Amino acid sequence: MTTRMAVSAAAAACLVFAGCGKKEAKQAESSTGPVTFTFFSADATEDMPFTDPVAQEIQKITGVSLQVDHPVAGDAQAIPLMMASGEYPDLIFAKGELTKLIDAGAVIQLDDYIEKYGDNLKKLYGDQLVKLRNSLEDTHIYNVGTYGVHSTVFEPDGNMQLQHAVLKELGYPKIRTLDDYANAIREYKKRYPTINGQKTIGLSLLIDTWQWYIDLSNPGNYVLGYPDDGQWIVDQQTLKAQYKFLHKDIYKYYKWLNEMNAEGLLDPESFTQKEDVWKAKISSSRVLGIAYPLWGYGDARSSLVAAGMPERTFAFLPVTAGPEYKDPALKDYGYSGGWGIAITTSCKDPVRAFKFLDWMCSEEAQILVNWGIKDVNYYIDANGKRARTAEEVERSKTDPDYSKKTGVGRWVHPFPQMGNAALDANGDHITVMSTEILKEKYLDVEKETLAAYGAEVWPDLFPKPEELGRSKHGQVWQYTLPTDVNERVTAADEYVKTALAQLVLGKPEDFDKGWADMQATLKSMGLEQAGETLSELIQMKLKLWQ
Repeated sequence: MTTRMAVSAAAAACLVFAGCGKKEAKQAESSTGPVTFTFFSADATEDMPFTDPVAQEIQKITGVSLQVDHPVAGDAQAIPLMMASGEYPDLIFAKGELTKLIDAGAVIQLDDYIEKYGDNLKKLYGDQLVKLRNSLEDTHIYNVGTYGVHSTVFEPDGNMQLQHAVLKELGYPKIRTLDDYANAIREYKKRYPTINGQKTIGLSLLIDTWQWYIDLSNPGNYVLGYPDDGQWIVDQQTLKAQYKFLHKDIYKYYKWLNEMNAEGLLDPESFTQKEDVWKAKISSSRVLGIAYPLWGYGDARSSLVAAGMPERTFAFLPVTAGPEYKDPALKDYGYSGGWGIAITTSCKDPVRAFKFLDWMCSEEAQILVNWGIKDVNYYIDANGKRARTAEEVERSKTDPDYSKKTGVGRWVHPFPQMGNAALDANGDHITVMSTEILKEKYLDVEKETLAAYGAEVWPDLFPKPEELGRSKHGQVWQYTLPTDVNERVTAADEYVKTALAQLVLGKPEDFDKGWADMQATLKSMGLEQAGETLSELIQMKLKLWQ
């Protein structure tokens, strides 16, 4: 461990002990009546009124209502501004900035709360609870985790995608590499320069604010067979971490984008368009390819289905930079701990807040937020299992506002999750997801495409989890990184986003020099040293989890 990390951890411990001392006196004041907690979620992108049917049921059971705040237009200054003012919401999901809040003494230790009031939480996490610890030097727990403890991948959708119409028109060709993918777009665009009276778009990306991590950064490592570790690539043999844009081969994806752009196969507005514009293009049916997870464009997909154009939705394909790589979409990460919801020192009733979070860990809550309300969103079938009517399934597929209207799925993230592989006490699926359910919700065009490729479900097309091996370290993007590493990566990310735009949109003959210049700049910013620090942190995590 570096000296700076040790000092940071010690300082954090001292600050938080002071904060917790202030909270102990409040524990006896915990209320039992209706209460509203303010809640900031760094992942929320819109106002989220706590008024939908599921939210109302949560209030009925717990007496708790949430007033949800979110960063405006991807604003990265929301949490620093809170720290400057010293005013915090009751609950906060800060993602990777939790470290700053710990250092500032802004969030409370939860160890005693877990011991006294955390029966549901302890049951949900089991032996994985240790992964919520902060560090070897400060082993306290400051947040309840986000993301499923028991998970598998049912829909490998964070990869390169093509319209079903493209694949069918071309006779369902083998799409294995980036070149295969480009060839398909090139040929279809040549045959159909317009779709429904509008100019055909090849590959369209969404890179406006935080989305660039999803649609510009992540595909760069995916096509090399590296799974999602945020802005890092971790060697699975040595567990050495490297800022991903320093990896010797990651240039392959961006050089390919540069060539796509030069040929007119990349949407020229990819680096400037807003989310609503990008979704409108998808909804218009004229975008042939995307590289964004389904959760980010589900409403646009539903619009296509509702408009009678299911063939313009997208097939998920295991595309890599070359045949020597394996698409990592089905990678088993295990549970990483890390990110989650914390209770701040400003919380007016920390005991009540914790009891609410503990209830969200309960089987009752997990079923409610995932399935909705019994006899409204689901029913119990003859086998004693939860099931949905055909009408409800159709509504969930075609109504872009289904989650907003019903609350189903709306309050899953960023709260604790059993995970999509978890079963309840009756052996029934906790989430509305299983291979059987997945098949039932497939569009006819999806079934047609899968059959053409000799598959039944999308995972059949991808390398299996056992081929990829299980991640020893979890996922780095869920780590709370040391403040100095966070600062370096934040600065590097700001630089890289602009540099990649210039590289992709530049002349092909200028790419190699521009890439070399970017590498030199990143090294001068200390990203090699940041990788060394993170490598130490990974080793610390493995010891902490023992």
